[in-house]
Amino acid sequence: MLDSTARYKIISRIETLVLKHQFNIGNIDLHEWRREVDERTPVLAEAENDSVFEQGIHGLLARLKSSHTDFYRSDRNPTKPEHAIGATLRSVTVLDTQRWMFLDVFEDSPAARSGVTPGYLLKSVNGIPAAPPEYPAFRFGEEHQLTVQPPNNPKTQNIVVMVPARKATRPRLPFVEPKSVSYRMLTKRVGIVKIAYFSGMFGIRFSKVLDAAIASLKAQGCDRLIIDLRGCIGGSLGFARLVSYMCPGRIPIGYDITRKRQQRGYDVAQLPRVPMPDTRVGVLFRLTQFSVRDKSLVLLTQGLGEQPFHGHMAVLVNEKTSSAGEMAAQFAKDTKLATLIGQKTAGLVLGADVFDVGYGYTLYLPVFGWYSPSGSYNEGSGVVPDVPVDIDPVCLAEGKDTQLNKALEMLQ
Repeated sequence: MLDSTARYKIISRIETLVLKHQFNIGNIDLHEWRREVDERTPVLAEAENDSVFEQGIHGLLARLKSSHTDFYRSDRNPTKPEHAIGATLRSVTVLDTQRWMFLDVFEDSPAARSGVTPGYLLKSVNGIPAAPPEYPAFRFGEEHQLTVQPPNNPKTQNIVVMVPARKATRPRLPFVEPKSVSYRMLTKRVGIVKIAYFSGMFGIRFSKVLDAAIASLKAQGCDRLIIDLRGCIGGSLGFARLVSYMCPGRIPIGYDITRKRQQRGYDVAQLPRVPMPDTRVGVLFRLTQFSVRDKSLVLLTQGLGEQPFHGHMAVLVNEKTSSAGEMAAQFAKDTKLATLIGQKTAGLVLGADVFDVGYGYTLYLPVFGWYSPSGSYNEGSGVVPDVPVDIDPVCLAEGKDTQLNKALEMLQ
């Protein structure tokens, strides 16, 4: 267990990093926040155990009201099911009781391999009842027995899900990485690309996988495309490759602003206009180019040329679409290059970095803001679809996807 001296050092380091780097999009009074930290420090330093200490730090960070903000040990298990078993959960009301329902199940994930079905209710994990608002705990390297129940059916089933062992790798929290891209033809002309995660630190690896998927669909006659971003947990710059397939030329996707640029003011027209590099050499060049100056810039599409599905695209989103998935959705909506269908996204679009605060602890902190070319941002508000469509649990459990069916209807 940490002693009080170590805790004082950790708190001081967190306070310094927040005041120096945190992107304050919510206009939080940081002087007031600092006063609260100073008041709470003696109590946290003498906390009865590390768990209570960590909870206190989480409480202070929650006051910042920003996404991509966390404090954790390198061996911590994920707090969200999508990061552990590859399935998202939605809170639903059943007979006046709040229950968890499986919403998205990623292809080839631990949940999918175990037979978890979208639309089913989650009753318990390892015999412990599961109910909102607390997510059930899933631990790395362990088997978990899930009791699930079909909607409108009292009969339950037991499913065993094995969560692989994982360790933290900078700059990300430890998690079970989902299959980034899956695709198939739905009809002779309509193809679908499902994006669960934009893999790779700079998006180069993701781009290669996406390119192969698009090439295969086009070879099969795809001239209408559905991009499924439901449940997308975000990831890397690979989202820029995805939106580059939506238009032929180079146009602005959006721009990011650092803390320093936010404080001193800026003119978007004066920011560097940079297309996403499509090679590792290009990435290294850009990193070198921006290493000695502010990293605020306008990100451009790559100019991939005309595609057979241009003018006939739909993008599916829901409340679990987050981060880079939301950036792609906002681009599609703002440019009207695709019709956005589904439910409003999560509203978690800040860019983050990780900082070592000592004694095995890491601070995850937003360091830049992301804005659409018009200057709007979706942090805390999400992207609202052009065509709102919700899912029906019974239909979902039977394999009937009302959101996907709406997209097919519109494209055909």
